[in-house]
Amino acid sequence: MNANKVKIAVLCSGGGTNFQAIMSAQEAGLVPHGEVTLVVTDKERAYVLTRAARYGIETATCSKAQYPDRAEREQAILRILKEKGIGLVVFAGFMTILSEKFVKAYEGRIINVHPALIPSFCGEGFYGLRVHEAVLARGVKVTGATVHYVTEVCDGGPIILQKAVEVKEGDTPEILQKRVMREAEWIILPEAVELVSKKLSEK
Repeated sequence: MNANKVKIAVLCSGGGTNFQAIMSAQEAGLVPHGEVTLVVTDKERAYVLTRAARYGIETATCSKAQYPDRAEREQAILRILKEKGIGLVVFAGFMTILSEKFVKAYEGRIINVHPALIPSFCGEGFYGLRVHEAVLARGVKVTGATVHYVTEVCDGGPIILQKAVEVKEGDTPEILQKRVMREAEWIILPEAVELVSKKLSEK
């Protein structure tokens, strides 16, 4: 690994499609200032672990079964990140909400992808399919995705990139979720990873 590259950890609870998008961009040479070196999950059977293994990327699991106390689980994650010299943390569908203490430890070095155009359809309770259900219930014609810095305010950090996606007649939450991933999340997340990695590498 190039010494100037920022070491990146991807935190993910599920299938890891956003992790895959970052890795595809990395392989294509589109993330020259960063390199994913670690995947952390809070689910023992998360498919992202299988994806990470294909790339030979180190993984760590900090599940609720191992750490029923959220503060302990958080401390375990922080310890791993520090041990591995992680410079940038990317939330990619990570379902554990982390405290202000965690955010402060990596201030300006944690980013998250949210499946809507913040400040719409964001904040506590807006995650996964719930976001797309709310978009359809409201009848909006344009949705999208946002990559933002993580702060102690849920979905309230400074915006890095956004991309709009059309809501179509006959959309279900599942169809809309896939379109938002394909047309927005998988495009802007790798772009934001490079933007932030470049900024951090220049510090």
